[in-house]
Amino acid sequence: MQHWIIDPKGIPVPSWQEAMPAAKLLGRDQLGGIAAAGQGIVWCRLRSGEDVELVLGGIVPLAGGKPLVVLCDEPDEAVVMQALSAGAAGCCNTHAAPEVLRQVAAVVSNGGLWVGQALLRQLLGSTSRILGEKAERPPRDDWSRLLSERETQVARLVAGGASNKEIASQLAITERTVKAHLTAVFEKLSLRDRLQLSLRINGLTL
Repeated sequence: MQHWIIDPKGIPVPSWQEAMPAAKLLGRDQLGGIAAAGQGIVWCRLRSGEDVELVLGGIVPLAGGKPLVVLCDEPDEAVVMQALSAGAAGCCNTHAAPEVLRQVAAVVSNGGLWVGQALLRQLLGSTSRILGEKAERPPRDDWSRLLSERETQVARLVAGGASNKEIASQLAITERTVKAHLTAVFEKLSLRDRLQLSLRINGLTL
């Protein structure tokens, strides 16, 4: 699989080179051929102080529908949400270890979203608040019509940041049953992971 790494200063990071030795390092003015190229992943470095929406606004349209991952010098909850809202499929630390970068590539190449475990729980619990500040209208609730009452309960708890163990305790069911309900929820709503579920429940479609 081809990888394109976009960095305004064109300076490679050792972990990038180890994880993606054949990656092409490009400046932001060298993106013309990406859209017409075959399958691959576009990685974009976001340096300290840069505006997420401004940077991605010039890159996403030229990526040709390929998954785009933001390599962020200072990742935090707000930056991750802005990146996902702007069209990114993931966001991780610029200096993430090579094995982490390979995991990110595997997830986004299969249609998933990547934010890293450290931020996932925070994001799930605060998605509603962050999106609510931007929403022009309240999120639609039609997703719940596709689920059973118990599946809806599980979905809402997941969107609130609860772990499988916490959900099992609150609903007085086993963790195995929680996993079974989640599998059904993902299938019925055509979602891949907990973050996509949280975004769907809170009215954001990526």
